[in-house]
Amino acid sequence: MRIVIAGAGKLGYSIAQLLADDQFDVVVIENDPERREIVQSSLDVLALDGNSCSPLLYEDPDVRDADVFIACTDSDEVNMVSCLMAKKYGIKHTVSRIRNIEYAEYAPNMLNHDMSVDLILNPERIMATEIDRILMTPNALNVDEFADGKVRMFEAKLRDDSPFAGKCLKDIHIPRDILVAMLFRHNKMIIPRGDDMLEAGDNVYFVGTNIAIKDFESQFATTYAKINKALIIGAGRTGRFLAPMLEEHGLQVKVIEKDKERCQLLTNKLKKSLVLCGDGTDIDFLTEEGVSEADVVVCLTEDDKLNLLLALLAKHLGAKKTIVRVSRNEYISLMEKVGVDIVLSTRLLSAGEVLRFVRKGGLVSVSLLEGAQAEAMEIIVGRGSQIEDKALKDAKLPRGSLLCAVVRYGEAYIPNGDTILHANDRVILFTKSEVSKSVVKMFESRTH
Repeated sequence: MRIVIAGAGKLGYSIAQLLADDQFDVVVIENDPERREIVQSSLDVLALDGNSCSPLLYEDPDVRDADVFIACTDSDEVNMVSCLMAKKYGIKHTVSRIRNIEYAEYAPNMLNHDMSVDLILNPERIMATEIDRILMTPNALNVDEFADGKVRMFEAKLRDDSPFAGKCLKDIHIPRDILVAMLFRHNKMIIPRGDDMLEAGDNVYFVGTNIAIKDFESQFATTYAKINKALIIGAGRTGRFLAPMLEEHGLQVKVIEKDKERCQLLTNKLKKSLVLCGDGTDIDFLTEEGVSEADVVVCLTEDDKLNLLLALLAKHLGAKKTIVRVSRNEYISLMEKVGVDIVLSTRLLSAGEVLRFVRKGGLVSVSLLEGAQAEAMEIIVGRGSQIEDKALKDAKLPRGSLLCAVVRYGEAYIPNGDTILHANDRVILFTKSEVSKSVVKMFESRTH
């Protein structure tokens, strides 16, 4: 499958890297020679000079024969026109980054139908939604739902005093409808077996039925208390999406932002929350505004290094939990090591949406985990697929993958080796990223 990406900025580069690593045929269009050279020298892709709004570009066979066109230049309007042009010239599927809040909120139908955009990528809304979901499960580092909420994933860090630390998996009592799907230890993914020991500091991923997981989460209640007060530093697009979401959940929200215009924009969107015009790096100001009383401090400025500084400062002043937004994926593990509780990459979250879209087939959703080293996938068993009507123990799934849950006729359950998979079953899998594409192929329908 050939995929054309217009724009080699931060998001475009990340998407190109992810898709190239997944063995897709990727062409990047970029008219900035410096950006184009970086892409050409560091990624296994074809980089072309061109204007994605020009008809001449689509005469190039490397572009014309593409299956998917992804527009992620710095301009929403250029992206929309580029998608329209791509469709007119016969490219079947289009994706466009749209950052303007008004477009995303008030004109989604126009984008889909009139501008021929199949998938709208609003990185800031995606980030805000992810933070909102995590904060609504305060005991988790990460949480996700699959199969219309029937299956739930829950990530927690094992503390020194955890009853699970220092025990073999086979000796731990875990409810029947829950599975330990994956461990992350010292930046390495482990698909656990019964003899594997859990250690303090491990990031443990639990998967199970929604009801079972929600009951189980209470065992980690000492990790973080329920969120009541949230302090957001930064009222850019992500902050303006996030603050109303948290306010709707009944949280006491306070936002700090230096830019007066942004403060006014956010104030108009909120009913009860407080927006303060001030400097988030001012220790006296933070202390005065009660940073030590905040259950969570969310750092959402456009500067990764500043977000790290703000999170560490908030921790020093007594904040219970910190969440940081980053653009550069390589900062994730560093920030976690120095004490930031949760680090989320705008690029990775958006790239995950694109990956699900371009893989198509029976893939319903994909979540990139631990800096895209692993993936959690929901996929439908295709009729005539390699996996259909086989017992799980005979399925020969690649090493580094684990089938965690099955949903059949609306009922979710944890499978065992004797479980036979049928066409149209929904399954949830954890895989190392390097084997994910081969896993997806095993579930693809082979009937016509």
